[in-house]
Amino acid sequence: MADDLVARQRGSVGELAATPSAKRERALELVLSYIGQADAASTRRVYASDWRHFNGWALEAGFEPLPAAPATLAAYLASQAGLYAIATMRRRLAAIARVHREAEHALDTKAALIRNTLSGIAREHVGPQRQAAGLTTAEVRRLVATCDSGLAGRRDRALLLGYAGALRRSELVGVDVEHCRFHADALELLIPRSKTDQDGDGARISIGRGKVAETCPVRALEEWLRAAEIRYGPMFHRVTQHGTVEPGRLSTKAVQLILRKRAALAGVAGTRLEPITPHGLRAGFVTQSYLASVRDEEIMDHTRHKDIATMRRYVRRAKLTKGVATAKLSL
Repeated sequence: MADDLVARQRGSVGELAATPSAKRERALELVLSYIGQADAASTRRVYASDWRHFNGWALEAGFEPLPAAPATLAAYLASQAGLYAIATMRRRLAAIARVHREAEHALDTKAALIRNTLSGIAREHVGPQRQAAGLTTAEVRRLVATCDSGLAGRRDRALLLGYAGALRRSELVGVDVEHCRFHADALELLIPRSKTDQDGDGARISIGRGKVAETCPVRALEEWLRAAEIRYGPMFHRVTQHGTVEPGRLSTKAVQLILRKRAALAGVAGTRLEPITPHGLRAGFVTQSYLASVRDEEIMDHTRHKDIATMRRYVRRAKLTKGVATAKLSL
């Protein structure tokens, strides 16, 4: 889909190529390369897959995919009812809308026909939404306890920095050694880019040293970098079964697999509705902070949530563990 979008946008910047010249052609290619980088790579991959799914369905069903009529979108959503999560269907709708915008075709995804179809599907087919299990400090300690002194163990212990930093998995693997400043009491960490910072302005957070050596996130990171002899570039790498550190950056998928492995070793289990995922480290930070009576503003400053309602979803879940509503009923 990314190539299709670039091809369509070539028409929008076509005036640059109106008069053939090497300089003009270079300018055109530069514009197109920046168009291709407008979204994060993960977003481009997901949207490309979503568009291929819709495009294939539309052509097979005899509908025009671009521009698509509201009735086409409604029929597409109806055909997916019960097969995919409502969140997946909404994301695919966003991807289809994005393709239309880039191709300069009008598409109102809030048209009554589309909106009512999606609402009807949600009412009839959707059950409770899956959410990452928020990992508590006690559970993180159990995960750390499974990490030995080998390179893989040291790396996995350092990866649990995701809990102390309330980091998304993309942020965790996107950090370089150059983004870290180690101080006597804390680690100053620059997050160069995140899900809510697509312009790459960056954000700095402080991660304090822990009271217990075995679970101190800053100490774990220092020991990993020293043992792996990493002095610059990506902070986290793949470690082979022979105990060697490979070049290149650890993938977000690898973080998922590592966490699942450690959770299995530690006996930390999720459920069908609340599986163990890397996002559980971030969700767990919010939950544990609330239970420790940390103020909303302090939590949001650390997690970099833009919307307090989003952050409070985790707070509401934390309240369920305390029985707030019935605590004063003297039952």
